[in-house]
Amino acid sequence: MLRYRLNGFEDLTLSQQIYIYCLAKATLMGRDITFDQQGKYNLRIRKTLETIYKHYDGDRTSDDFKALEVYLKRVWFSSGIYHHYGCEKFKPGFSEHFFYEAVSMMPETELPLKRGETKEDLLDELVPVIFDEEILPKRVNQTDGVDLVATSACNFYEDVTQNEVERFYAKLKDGEDLTPPSYGLNSKLMKRNGEIVEMTWKEEGMYGTAIKEITSWLLKAQKYAENEQQAHVIDLLIKYYRTGDLSDFDRYSIAWVKQQEGMVDFINGFIEVYGDPLGLKGTWEGLVEFKDMKATRRTQAISQNAQWFEDHSPVAPQFKKAEVKGVTAHVICAAMLGGDEYPASAIGINLPNANWIRETHGSKSVTIGNLTEAYNKAAHGNGFLDEFAIDQETLDLINRYGDVTDDLHTDLHECLGHGSGQLLPGVDPDALKAYGNTIEEARADLFGLYYVADHKLVELGLTPDDEAYKAQYYSYLMNGLLTQAIRIKEGDKIEEAHMRNRALIANWVLEHYSQAVQLVKKDGKTYVQITDYPALRHAFADLLAEIQRIKSEGDFDTARILVEKYAVNLNPELHHEILERYKKLNLAPYKGFINPWMKLEFDEEGNVTKVLLDYTESYEHQMLRYSDEYGTL
Repeated sequence: MLRYRLNGFEDLTLSQQIYIYCLAKATLMGRDITFDQQGKYNLRIRKTLETIYKHYDGDRTSDDFKALEVYLKRVWFSSGIYHHYGCEKFKPGFSEHFFYEAVSMMPETELPLKRGETKEDLLDELVPVIFDEEILPKRVNQTDGVDLVATSACNFYEDVTQNEVERFYAKLKDGEDLTPPSYGLNSKLMKRNGEIVEMTWKEEGMYGTAIKEITSWLLKAQKYAENEQQAHVIDLLIKYYRTGDLSDFDRYSIAWVKQQEGMVDFINGFIEVYGDPLGLKGTWEGLVEFKDMKATRRTQAISQNAQWFEDHSPVAPQFKKAEVKGVTAHVICAAMLGGDEYPASAIGINLPNANWIRETHGSKSVTIGNLTEAYNKAAHGNGFLDEFAIDQETLDLINRYGDVTDDLHTDLHECLGHGSGQLLPGVDPDALKAYGNTIEEARADLFGLYYVADHKLVELGLTPDDEAYKAQYYSYLMNGLLTQAIRIKEGDKIEEAHMRNRALIANWVLEHYSQAVQLVKKDGKTYVQITDYPALRHAFADLLAEIQRIKSEGDFDTARILVEKYAVNLNPELHHEILERYKKLNLAPYKGFINPWMKLEFDEEGNVTKVLLDYTESYEHQMLRYSDEYGTL
């Protein structure tokens, strides 16, 4: 668990600080929504575990209790009982017998019992979900050839099949509509009395109690907005939360893209669709941010040249945008993380996701500078690169240029990659179905990889010389071919879209450009060896051209072949080797963040005089406090 600092927060005006404080409250109020979306039983399990953790008066030094503590911390971290990357269900280290005894010791008033329900009823429901490996084993199943809806435990569907879902939304789509809403983004699809119905997430619908708390704090924040446009954006978001109408969401998204003035911005809503095997349903997330004006010079240099990058892209002319509109990018300081952005957060974001809004109105991109700073500080000197980089020359290269080129690749991925290219007329944005997320992330990554080696970046003053890109190329391929496997259990496949994307790119390049990159053995260990860096740029160009064609034409069959061949499977022997080497480093395979605790200081008249930032709160205290203060469901 890492901490991030709000550098420059003290330089903001009091009004800006209070604006951030209120937006932060709106961000934290959605926490329970994310838990419930990640699995139908997550909230009841979390609340039961928290009750035991707080009130258990047995032997708290026993192996069972210590294992329950670890399990609870994992549930907190992943917003449920499934791994946030691998999507597999956690295995409890404590016994069923201990769990039964612990629950029986708890006061009924402290347990999440429904009206008329007993402790036995609660146990009958939760024990199989927690302990039976065959029941709801995976949150998001991406296995080819099975019913992805029926075999995924995410709480977006109930009693419906994949075919039924796809037919339901196909009927809603109008092939002539050039501005289609993101059908299904803010609802659960289920059957009632044999009929398929949508349970919309809105104030007077599903998740209504949580959404009312969110909108209440948005209204409070609105009083401190820096300008009229910010206030207007909040008005539109509140309207969408009240109506649940996706056309209202589109109007909000367009206004949000156009809102550029002021230091403070936020994301709040049902946004990314990675948690849905069909890529339709948006998991709730929140982020409050303010601009890092010094670091933003880097992203502005990129966004101001967006048309040049589009014009010189190696993709076919018919897939390029003739006119790139509204591309803006900033380096920002995260002020509060929530929902699907907490505790593990993205380091770059590009929104909105609707293709037609991107093409007509543009997009906003952010690189989260204070989070990357925290990651970089934690990584320096931990022995990871010494173990997996092939030689001292490569190690020196990464140590010299790695941080700079990592940030640039993120900027290019978010600012230009996602916003580049275009669909051919009539192509359904959801044509790639379950493979759409992986293909889209690969497209953006390849765009960044291609251009991080371009002399244009030297001309713009963004890279020091024409050698810097090599650090990114080596790090990226080392990650895709070897080290990202540390996040996956032996015997499992790659499930998460970003990890699949990196594996797809790395394995495709390894097969098609073996003269440039190889896996070699050295002292009994496997390493990535790059023998021709310039050739790799041609490799990324070739694959980018093909991935863009697949996206633009909606070529589902080729997308499926590419993903299933290059992005899913791990070499068992190599995977075992990487895990054993990593284990000896005694490092955590993934990291997350503890939010600052924002507190208000008042004068004698009750007026706010300052927003204080407390960086000392422990992980356990923050999680229990959040469950108490922001337990909305």
